[in-house]
Amino acid sequence: MRVGYVVKRYPRYSETFVVNEILAHEKAGLNIDIFALRPPCDTHFQNCISQVRSRVTYIRKPIQGRISESLNSLSPTAASYFWAELQELGKLVPDFWSKLSIAQGETASTVYQAAWLAREVKLRGITHLHAHFGSVATSVTRLTSHFADVPYTFTTHAKDIFHESVDIDDMNRKLRDASTVVTVSNYNQQYLQKTYGKVADKVRRIYNGLNLSQLNYQSPQYRPLRIISVGRLVEKKGTSILIDACFLLKELGFEFHCQIVGTGDLETKLKQQIETLKLDDCVEIIGPHPQNEVFKLIQESAVFAAPYIIGKDGNRDGLPTVLLEAMALGTPCIGTDVTGIPEMIKHEETGLIIPQNNPEALAMALQTLLISENMRVQLAENARKLMETEFNIEQNAASLRQFFQ
Repeated sequence: MRVGYVVKRYPRYSETFVVNEILAHEKAGLNIDIFALRPPCDTHFQNCISQVRSRVTYIRKPIQGRISESLNSLSPTAASYFWAELQELGKLVPDFWSKLSIAQGETASTVYQAAWLAREVKLRGITHLHAHFGSVATSVTRLTSHFADVPYTFTTHAKDIFHESVDIDDMNRKLRDASTVVTVSNYNQQYLQKTYGKVADKVRRIYNGLNLSQLNYQSPQYRPLRIISVGRLVEKKGTSILIDACFLLKELGFEFHCQIVGTGDLETKLKQQIETLKLDDCVEIIGPHPQNEVFKLIQESAVFAAPYIIGKDGNRDGLPTVLLEAMALGTPCIGTDVTGIPEMIKHEETGLIIPQNNPEALAMALQTLLISENMRVQLAENARKLMETEFNIEQNAASLRQFFQ
């Protein structure tokens, strides 16, 4: 078995789960080729990237337009590349031209990249394709699967399911044509089956996994009164709610420090909020950091705050890896009742769950964990046990490999 992993960008700072998965497959002896549709655009990366041995190939020269449009509407250079790629694939796949009709309505860049990838599949002897996210990576993978006559699977996560831009008909095709579809929570599985009906019966839940041997548990009993939050500074992370909760804590005369790790579109707005509320002395946004430094910051904090929300565009988090990492490292977490988060943060058992968009409830939960060492220890110990039983990357990756076969 030789598997082609297809992703939009590789590597990505926020997609540790992809790297964890590939490393677990490699450890089990699976042959993998990684294909990325775009080059990386981040400034920081996970430390574990250097451990990946699989070859990474960037699929070249995507072009714009739709396949239903005339090639004359493309630039001469783009049209020439496009036609050459189809001709090359036609030499390897005798019935390719009869298969091309499936591409009707897809973007020209998707068809171009699928044809390019299908040729690589044939040349490298790849027997299965797996994509992450049910968006453009799966669009390319679906066509490649059809052109090269190999099965495909894909993992759905969050934005690719819930965002208002999701094309229902397009997702239906992807669900229909995949041999199996994986998603990262029971919540996601139920949502897909309710939204897409019978075609989603093949959706299976496999949690994102962690390499627990690299996440050493430390008791949170004796820690400074520090709150930490890690993630992109975008609406669905609820960072503005955390800042409001910190304001309420300060109004109560509670002494604490809050570090927000990350960057994103809302960074300027959030910094203005901190300044307006006069929280500069206790709340700071410290930007992105390498993974090992993030882990150190998490273990130096008494509580991890994850006030995630459903955005105005429907976007929301699926199963945030950094939340799993915090639980494995021994830092008790506060999360919200959004998507699959209550599946890992079980209220008053492995963490605390609060309603979304509720700074008052968040402030109360933060105060509770900052004050109570015993509760921190109890929640953290239970959370680590849950990570070991349900979120172990080796056993979860093994479950995924069964679908590759």
